[in-house]
Amino acid sequence: MKIIIVGCGKVGRTIAEQLNDEKHDITIIDNRESVINRLSEKLDVMGIDGDGSSRDILQEAGAITADLLIAVTDADELNLYICLLASCCGTKNTIARVRKPVYHKDLQESESMKSALRISLMINPEKIAALEMSRLIRFPSAIEVDSFARSNVEIYTFKLQSSDSFLVGKKISELPLVKFNARICDIERNGKVIIPSGDFVLAPNDKVSMIGTPASAAKVFKKVVDGSVGGKNVMIIGGSRTAYYLADILCKSSIKVKIIEQNEERCNELSDLLPDAMIINGDGMNQDLLKAEGLEKMDSVVTLMNLDEENIMLSLYIRQRSRAKCITKIDRLVFDDLVDTLPLDSVIRPRELTAESIVRYVRAVKNSMGSNVETLYKLNDGRTEALEFKVTRDSRVISTPLSKLRFKKDLQVACITRKGRIIIPNGDDVIEPDDTVIIVTTHQGLQDLDDILIR
Repeated sequence: MKIIIVGCGKVGRTIAEQLNDEKHDITIIDNRESVINRLSEKLDVMGIDGDGSSRDILQEAGAITADLLIAVTDADELNLYICLLASCCGTKNTIARVRKPVYHKDLQESESMKSALRISLMINPEKIAALEMSRLIRFPSAIEVDSFARSNVEIYTFKLQSSDSFLVGKKISELPLVKFNARICDIERNGKVIIPSGDFVLAPNDKVSMIGTPASAAKVFKKVVDGSVGGKNVMIIGGSRTAYYLADILCKSSIKVKIIEQNEERCNELSDLLPDAMIINGDGMNQDLLKAEGLEKMDSVVTLMNLDEENIMLSLYIRQRSRAKCITKIDRLVFDDLVDTLPLDSVIRPRELTAESIVRYVRAVKNSMGSNVETLYKLNDGRTEALEFKVTRDSRVISTPLSKLRFKKDLQVACITRKGRIIIPNGDDVIEPDDTVIIVTTHQGLQDLDDILIR
C-alpha cells in the first residue's frame, strides 16, 4: 500500500517503523529536516521536508494516488485539516490522531461530522492506553491483554512467578483448560518463544499466553492460575488525559477510583468530569500521602506521571509497599532493554499501542485489497503474531479435520469463531466458510489463511 505519514514525532516514528516492517511504500512528511534525514537513513522510506498542511507538499508526496494518509502532528486541529485536504486531493483513506476529549467525543458521536471531515479512523493514544489498562485491571495476574472477535475473545499473557504455582511442572495436556474453553497458545522461556504441544511442561518464570473468552479466562485465573480476578479499588497517580479516560471506564464498571494530581486547577477539572471518582490534590511522589490515601489497600495502582523515570520509581516503590497490581506508563523507548529487566508488573507504551492499532487498520484495508487478515497483534516483543483471518469459500483449510491438515511448524490454530460461538478447537474440528480463525505463530507477515499450510 502507498502510505503517507505526516508528523514524525514519537508516535509517527513508531508507526513508520512498524509499517516499514510490513513492506509498505511509505512517504514521511515533517518540517524538521534533521528528523526526516535520520528516519530516511534508518528506514526504507521517502522523506519530504515541509508543511504537511500544504496542498503542494501533499501532492508532492503522492496524495493523489495514496491508499492511506496518517496525520499525527501535535495539534488535533491540524491533523483533522490535513486529512480533509488529503481526501480532497484523492487519498482513499485517512487516519487522524485526535487527543482532546471534547473533539474525540463529538466526532465519535456524530458520523455526519466524521464524514464531512472525510476521516476513516480516529486514533487517540491516551484512550487506547486507558482501554488496555482497564483490561489489565480486570485480570490482575495478566501482563498483557489483546482482544479479538469484537472483544469476545482475548489473549492473556501472565508469568509463572514461582514453583508453588499449580501450573508449574505439569504438561499442558494435563491442565483443566478445555472444560473452561481456554488454551495456552505460546510460551516465552529464557528469551525464546515456543508454540507448545500438549506434552510441553511448564516451569517457573515461563511467560504464558492463553486464549479464551473473558468469562472463561475469569474462571481460569480464579481456579487455576492464582485465585485472583478483578480489582474494586484503583489508585491512579497523575491526572493526565489517560487518567481521565481510564477513570471514566472504571467508574462505569462500578470500580472505586482515586486520582492523585498535584495541579489544583487540573484537580478541579477532573472533579467536574468525573463526579464518581475521588480526586486528591497532592504530590504523587510523596510516600506519606500515598500511605494516607490507602496505598496498601488498593487492588491496582496506575502510575501516569509525566516522566518515565518517576513512573518507574513509583512502581518499584509500590511493589515493595503493597500487594496491588501496578501498571506503569512509559512513553520513551530509549532504555527499553533495561526496563524489561526491572521487576515491574505491567508496562504500557501508548505509542506502541497506537502504532499497533494503525497496523491493524492497515491490515483491514489491505484485506479489502486481497489479504484476509482481520486483526493482528504482536506478542513477545514482536516475535510472535496472533492473527485473525476471515475464512473464504475457496480456502484450502475448509472441510478437513485439523488433525489431517499439514500445518507449518511453530504455528497453532488457537480459536474458531462461528456465528458468534467461540470454539477452542481440537484435532477433530473442521474450519468452515465464513468462520473467523485466530492463528498464533512465530512466522511473520502471513497474509492469507492458506499461508499456514505447507505447500
